[in-house]
Amino acid sequence: MAESAGLRARGPPPLVGPHAPGPPAGEPAPVRRDVEVRTKFPVARIKRIMQADEDVGKVAQVTPVAVSKALELFMIALVSDAADEAASSSSKRITAAHLKRTVEKKQQLDFLWDITSKVPDAPGPSEKADDGDDGEGRKRRQAQRKKRKDSEDF
Repeated sequence: MAESAGLRARGPPPLVGPHAPGPPAGEPAPVRRDVEVRTKFPVARIKRIMQADEDVGKVAQVTPVAVSKALELFMIALVSDAADEAASSSSKRITAAHLKRTVEKKQQLDFLWDITSKVPDAPGPSEKADDGDDGEGRKRRQAQRKKRKDSEDF
């Protein structure tokens, strides 16, 4: 009877407008990454940080939980994009330079430009090969460390 009158059955209303799922018109859909997250942001610490601001009054119990989840999703997106950047440069590790390039490429991350501008640019592939280190310096440093450890053992 309620359905015939044009009312919806139970359930949440459909999301319309800026809260609608999906990317804005003209932008590619974000790639969903299935990532197992073993680290959680501490809700109590988030609440303490929020309450440290004089302008913030009472904080609802669910607010730090929502902020924690938002931080988790943000970090997944940022680190996944940096991992793609590292893979494109044939690197197995994500470095600060990879994060910097990720931030520079994405207009959405422009609020991080001031921070990443302090990170030095990564050397190009030709600069890496021409640094003159053929591995001998590394071997010498390791040998010196072993000698120091042996001499300290009385």
